Amino acid sequence: MSRRSFLALAGGALALSACGFQLRGQQDYAFKRLAVTGGAPPMVARLERVVQGGSDTVIVKPAESPEAILSLSEGRAQRTLSLNSQGVVQEYELVYNLTYSLRGADGTLLIPPSVIALNRAMTYSNQFALAKQQEADLLYRDMQYDAVDQLTRRLAVVRSLHPAPGEQTPGIAPRAPLPTPPL
Repeated sequence: MSRRSFLALAGGALALSACGFQLRGQQDYAFKRLAVTGGAPPMVARLERVVQGGSDTVIVKPAESPEAILSLSEGRAQRTLSLNSQGVVQEYELVYNLTYSLRGADGTLLIPPSVIALNRAMTYSNQFALAKQQEADLLYRDMQYDAVDQLTRRLAVVRSLHPAPGEQTPGIAPRAPLPTPPL
């Protein structure tokens, strides 16, 4: 290895460590066997890959004696955000909601019903209706992946399958801010 490449490698490592960069690493969930009910198959598949790939927890069927059961339901909506001078839609707001709750195998409520709400703004033109529908599908899939990432971080907050009254995880119902529209 030449001196120049060694210095570049050392400098890059130093720069990454100085900015606080750290790999996500392994999650340590309080449960080792998780069952998932509800949710669209692509989202459940993504959740399964993220959970099993980043921890020692496995996703099992509800009939296979899980330690915790995650209930999911999702919803999509599309609202008009702006109109042009002729009253034709110029921008839409795409909304994705993931409602979830986590129960222990004995019925203990570990995470009360909570919501992850995401939204994206999308310009629209009747001239490119098919392309805009594909763009909307792509944005919904992106929001779905973002919701799965947020959900896995929220599942990691649960520290015990039998929490004391003061240790219960509170429900979360955030509303993501809408990005500023382009000028």
